[in-house]
Amino acid sequence: MSLDDAAVRASGLEEIAPHLQTAQRSVAALGIDPETFVPRFYRTLFGYAPGLRSLFPLSMETQHSRFGRALVHVVTHLDEPSTLIGFLAQLGRDHRKFDVRDEHYAVVGQALLVALADTGGAAWTDEVARAWAHTYAFLAGSMQAGARSDPGPAWWGATVVGHERVERDLAVVRVRTDEPFAYRAGQYVTVETPQHPRLWRALSPAVAPDRSGELEFHVRAIGYGSVSRGIVASARPGDRWRIGPPMGALDRAVVPGRELLMIGGGTGISPIRALVEQLERAGGRPERAVVFYGARDWDSLHALDGLRRTSYRNPWLDVVPVVEEPPAVPGPLVGRLADVVTGFGSWADCEVVVSGSPAMITATIRALRVAGASLDQIHYDPFVTD
Repeated sequence: MSLDDAAVRASGLEEIAPHLQTAQRSVAALGIDPETFVPRFYRTLFGYAPGLRSLFPLSMETQHSRFGRALVHVVTHLDEPSTLIGFLAQLGRDHRKFDVRDEHYAVVGQALLVALADTGGAAWTDEVARAWAHTYAFLAGSMQAGARSDPGPAWWGATVVGHERVERDLAVVRVRTDEPFAYRAGQYVTVETPQHPRLWRALSPAVAPDRSGELEFHVRAIGYGSVSRGIVASARPGDRWRIGPPMGALDRAVVPGRELLMIGGGTGISPIRALVEQLERAGGRPERAVVFYGARDWDSLHALDGLRRTSYRNPWLDVVPVVEEPPAVPGPLVGRLADVVTGFGSWADCEVVVSGSPAMITATIRALRVAGASLDQIHYDPFVTD
């Protein structure tokens, strides 16, 4: 069956659901390991369409990681397609900045199915092949619909207006967009800098939207030669950035009258800081909000003073600092962030926001689930990195 045929037959969620479930069940039998499958997929894709290679950065390491996380996220949620549609629509809107066109979706689908077949071997049965054809039609169709629905630009031009080195490997960067840029507190964007053209990095604004039109990012240098290291070491006022459309929906965790638990590790505190600022400013607050803010050591809790000042003004907010290395003086709780949080109970009666590195998010969600929290009450973004 062709991808076009699958697209026609996958017009409704009820019809597509059995195919999505079959694809999800097949993952283990096919032996899909993101670390080996993702490079195979890209080799297949560039074999079919060598011209697409120019759309990607020279080093594919970051791209491999992002696609792997997206693949895991999508496969995990194939049994609840209605929750995937919004995520896929955002991906489609975001991919416009790469000049992705409809014809690209077809060749990506062919490469994906061939890579899956090569990986699965004998487990790639006719039933599984049909299921994955329908599944890709659903994924691609949702992304294309999202792209077509957005009347805004594919990206916004912006100028760096401030760069402050807070720590040796941490900088606070302020940028101002050329045109009005609408986003919601808790969302994230992708940015392209002149130091690393064609390599986009996900960053979360650390402030709620306001009339100034400025965005503030807290960036920690990670890895040699990375985008974040270039921003921390080399970004200067006057630099020109490109900013992709806002993504994510952490603000959906804010439910008036319901308690809110926010867990931020490292610079993952940025979207939580923006959410707290928005809650203080606009109202619609939860009954109670608790922020657990974790870092390696006391000196790395760079946003703690601001959060504490906000808590002093607002009795509905508590801020709990957590460090892994015991400090010289008492103050924060000590331990792994996930263990400290779950040490207070299951948190089963509140909405939960988790923000940080992929490893931190995975460990924290796992600990919360073991403690008794349900997956549908936990809100996180799969792409944002610490």
